[in-house]
Amino acid sequence: MHSANHWGGSFEIYSGAESTTDDEKSRNIEWDKAALQPQHHHLDETQQSWLLYPQETKKKKYVDLGCVSCSHKALKWTLYAFVFALLVIALPTILAKTLPKHKSKPPPADNYTLALQKALLFFNAQKSGKLAKNNGIPWRGDSGLQDGNGTDFSKAGLVGGYYDAGDNSKFHFPMAYAMTMLSWSVIEYRQKYEAIGEYQHTRDLIRWGTDYLLLTFNSSASKIDKIYCQVGGSRNGSRLPDDHYCWQRPEDMDYQRPIQVVNSGADLAGEMAAALAAASIVFRDNKAYSEKLVKGAATVYAFARDNGRRRVYSSGNDYIEPYYNSTGYYDEYIWGATWLYYATGNISYIKLATEPGFSKHSKALLRISDLSVPSWDNKLPAAMLLLTRYRLFLNPGYPYEEMLSMYHKKTELNMCSYFQQFNVFNWTKGGMVQLNQGRPQPLQYVASAAFLASLYVDYLNATRVPGFNCGPQFISLDRLRSFATSQINYILGDNPMKMSYVVGYGTKFPRHVHHRGASIPADKTRYSCTGGWKWRDSSKPNPHNITGAMVGGPDKFDQFRDVRTNYNFTEPTLAGNAGLVAALASLTSNGGIGIDKNSIFTAVPPLYPPTPPPPPAWKP
Repeated sequence: MHSANHWGGSFEIYSGAESTTDDEKSRNIEWDKAALQPQHHHLDETQQSWLLYPQETKKKKYVDLGCVSCSHKALKWTLYAFVFALLVIALPTILAKTLPKHKSKPPPADNYTLALQKALLFFNAQKSGKLAKNNGIPWRGDSGLQDGNGTDFSKAGLVGGYYDAGDNSKFHFPMAYAMTMLSWSVIEYRQKYEAIGEYQHTRDLIRWGTDYLLLTFNSSASKIDKIYCQVGGSRNGSRLPDDHYCWQRPEDMDYQRPIQVVNSGADLAGEMAAALAAASIVFRDNKAYSEKLVKGAATVYAFARDNGRRRVYSSGNDYIEPYYNSTGYYDEYIWGATWLYYATGNISYIKLATEPGFSKHSKALLRISDLSVPSWDNKLPAAMLLLTRYRLFLNPGYPYEEMLSMYHKKTELNMCSYFQQFNVFNWTKGGMVQLNQGRPQPLQYVASAAFLASLYVDYLNATRVPGFNCGPQFISLDRLRSFATSQINYILGDNPMKMSYVVGYGTKFPRHVHHRGASIPADKTRYSCTGGWKWRDSSKPNPHNITGAMVGGPDKFDQFRDVRTNYNFTEPTLAGNAGLVAALASLTSNGGIGIDKNSIFTAVPPLYPPTPPPPPAWKP
C-alpha cells in the first residue's frame, strides 16, 4: 500500500526536459543570472536561517580555572549565588548563635488558668501531718501527728493525707476519688500544667495523697484482710469532744480521734485501686515509686474482688453513713479495673472492666438520671468515658467491642442529659444545671460534669469527629463545650449573685467559709474545743482566706448565704475541688488545646499480632 499524501498535490513527477519549451528555458536562465547578482538589501533572521551555509556565531569568552573552564557569564552568576547564600543563610545563622538569647514571654494566663492555680492551693491548705516550709499556706502548721498510733502496718501510723472539708476528719473514700481525678487531669493535660508552671506542684499534691493511701493497708503484702478507712469524725448529735462538736484549728486538736477499719468494702478498695493505678501513670518517670503504686493497686483490687468482702464499706457504721455513705461497689469494679489495665496492660483487667455482669449490677446502661452525674459515690459516667477513650483511639474490636460500644452510646446519652432542652434535669433561672436534683451543695456535681463534657469534646476532636446525636438532633462539639464553659463560668461569677464561688478568685467571693483553720486566727493562741465556738459564730469575715476553695454553692433559686454556720452554702470539699481543678485544666487555653492522646496507653500491649519480619534475601 502507498502512503497517503498528507500535504496535498499530486504524486506525479514530470521531467523538466519534457515539460519546458525553449522560451521557458531562456527565462529560467535569465532569472538565474539575476539571482546570482550581488544583493545589497539586508536579510532578516528567518531569511538567513534558510541559507545552507553555516552562520557566523559570536565566540564566547571562557575563564580557565585550572581544572575547570567556564564562561564569564557562568562565573558571574555563580559569584552572585554565593553572595546571596551568604546573606540569606549563613549570616542569620551566625547572628542567631552570637547574639544574646532572650526567652519569649509566655502568653498571659487566661481566667481559667488563674482560677486553676488558686484551686490547687486549696489542697495545700487541707494537708494533714508534718508540713514542708514551702507549703505556701502561712496560717497552717503541723497537725495530726498522733493519727493512727497503734496501727500495725507502718511506723508512720496514719500521719498525713488531707482533711476532707471544713472539719478535721480524714475520709479515705472521697480522698482517694480526689486523687484519681487529679491524676486523670494531669495524664490528659500534662502540657497545660507544664505551661502554667503547676505540673510539679500538682504531682506533689497527688503524691501527698497516694503516700498516705499506702499507709492505710499493708502495701508490702500481696493479700490483705483489712483497710483503715477513716481518721476522726463524729456521730450525729454527739456532745463529746470530736471533729464536729469542737471548733479548733487542726494544729490545736487535743481530743480523741477514732480510727475506722473495715474487713470488707469493695467500693473503698476499688476506688483506692483506681487512685493508686492512675497515679502510677503520672509517676512513670519514677520507676520504683510507680511500681510500688501498681503493686498497691493490684493488692487492694484483689481485696475488693474477694468473695467474702463484697459489701459497701459504710454499711452499719454511724461514723461514716451520715457523711460518705456508699450506694454500691460495681461502679468501682469497672473504674478500678480500667485504671489498672491502663497502668499495667494486664488483659485480665480489661476483661473485668467490660464484664457484662458489672454493667448489669451497677445499672450502668439504664436511663436513670442520677447515674449520669459523676461524684465520689458514682463512678459510672467517668468509667464509661474512660472506656470510650479506649474504643475511640485503639478500637480493640472483639471480644470487647459489644460492651465498649454500649458504654460509648451511654456516654453520649449522659452528655445529652446535661442539655436543658432535653428536660432531664432542672435548671436554675441563672443558668446552673441542678444535677443533684435541687439538694444542697450542688457545685461539686456541676464541676465534675463540666470536666467530663469538656474532656469528651477533646476526645472527639482528637479523632476528628464533629459531634454526636441526641435522638434525631445533631449536637456539635461547640455546643457541648459551651455547656462546660457556661457551668464553670457560673461558678466563677457569671451568676445572679455576681459572686465567685471560688475563694480568692475575683473581687466578690465568700468571706465566711465553713472551715475551722481559716476562721480562727493563727496568733499562737490556743483555743479549746468549745473556746473556738466564738469564731464559728462570729459575723466577722474569716481572718484567713482559704484560697481556691470552691464552696458548696447556691440553692435552687440561685441564692447564696455567706454564713459560716450554714455549711450547705459555705463548706468546701476535696472531691468538689478535684472536679473543679480537672474542669479548669480542660478549659484553659494556656499550653494549647487538646489532650495527650497516647501516654495513657504506654503499658497497653499491641492489640493485634505484630507484623512478621520480611523473608531473608534470596540467594542463588
